[in-house]
Amino acid sequence: MEEKVKEMLESLRVGLQADGGDLEFVKMDGKVVYLKLVGHCGSCPFAMMTLKQGIEASLREIDPEITVERAEA
Repeated sequence: MEEKVKEMLESLRVGLQADGGDLEFVKMDGKVVYLKLVGHCGSCPFAMMTLKQGIEASLREIDPEITVERAEA
């Protein structure tokens, strides 16, 4: 499942990079994916909304129980 998650994240990075940001996959623990937002995304006030409503929603297409957490810097 981790490989599928990483593939999906790669496809989502394009949108973040277009806004001057990016994401880094930190780890996957069970069905919890830990990501670090970098660049403009790291300091954006909408970062949690991006994680939950954007990235997590997309990853739930792989498995509806997947959740995304922001990894500490």
